[in-house]
Amino acid sequence: MGAYIVRRLLLIVPTLFAIMVVNFVVVQVVPGGPIERILSQIDQSAISATARVSGEGGELKAAPGGGAAGSGSGRTYRGAQGLDPEFIASLERQFGFDKPLPERFWLMMKRYAVFDFGDSYFRDRSVADLVLDKMPVSISLGIWTTLFVYLISIPLGVAKAVRDGSRFDVWTSGVVIVGNAVPSFLFAILLVVLFAGGRYFDWFPLRGLVSDDWRSLTWPALVLDYLWHVTLPVTALVIGGFASLTILVKNSFIEEIKKQYVTTARAKGLSERRVLYGHVFRNAMLIVIAGFPSAFVGILFTGSVLIEVIFSLDGLGLLGFEAAINRDYPVMFGTLYFFTLLGLVMNLVGDLTYVLVDPRIDFESREV
Repeated sequence: MGAYIVRRLLLIVPTLFAIMVVNFVVVQVVPGGPIERILSQIDQSAISATARVSGEGGELKAAPGGGAAGSGSGRTYRGAQGLDPEFIASLERQFGFDKPLPERFWLMMKRYAVFDFGDSYFRDRSVADLVLDKMPVSISLGIWTTLFVYLISIPLGVAKAVRDGSRFDVWTSGVVIVGNAVPSFLFAILLVVLFAGGRYFDWFPLRGLVSDDWRSLTWPALVLDYLWHVTLPVTALVIGGFASLTILVKNSFIEEIKKQYVTTARAKGLSERRVLYGHVFRNAMLIVIAGFPSAFVGILFTGSVLIEVIFSLDGLGLLGFEAAINRDYPVMFGTLYFFTLLGLVMNLVGDLTYVLVDPRIDFESREV
């Protein structure tokens, strides 16, 4: 097992490097960037100033910045026409764009190797501080969502497997199909319309994880206020996540029930309950339990992006969304590096969980 763990840890390095290379190249070819964003703001300021002059009796003229202009690095930027090339060059030096792409990537990876993610371009804070500040919101959503998804999916999947083909199985399959077909963000919009003052009821808040006066409340009121705010976001995430796990649990149980050892256990006179929960459950839950770490990471850092945007929750999902919109590259690449690394480690933890659940599994002879 030790050799397998070492091989998997060594494999993390080239995998992480390849992911960072692909995303770095993709970002470079996508139109727009931090310099274009600044030039756009300058352009808008110039238009506003010109409009004010026109309103005072002057002649309205087109503001500079409608075309593309070059810079010392050979790059061209929309909105740079009419601006001093030295100003453009200073912006390139500020953001590090005066260096060739390979050098920029190498310098970035050297910093990331020691978890130095630099500072945000537009927030005047370090990326690490931003992530630590936003993480409690995402962790809160991830923990509650994962807990309820497993608490619902495992009993429901077992019940469907035991009653396979019955009316209960048919009706619950309809619920599962709807949950699997409707994205969580669409269900979140429906919840807003129904219960958050959208059109019918105004029972739940639409913004934030706690109220503005949360710190001044008593302990019981603190808990109730938190649960009041988290109900709709968690409900939307659970609806979007329980369906696939329910199907997985059901199929795993049905597959195990058909095996020879179950027939043998029944022939020995064991009760159906003991056969199901003493023999079948352990084997059927292998894939479910082992997938828990990866499922938690997926819910925590990817599944809640649109939910955080819809409910204005200031978490990692909203941080990544705003970073992508604003082309805040340090936040984009820093969070990508950290959470990709975390995901790869969680995959290894998932494999080790297999061994904890069933010691008969031996990864030592398995080729990575």
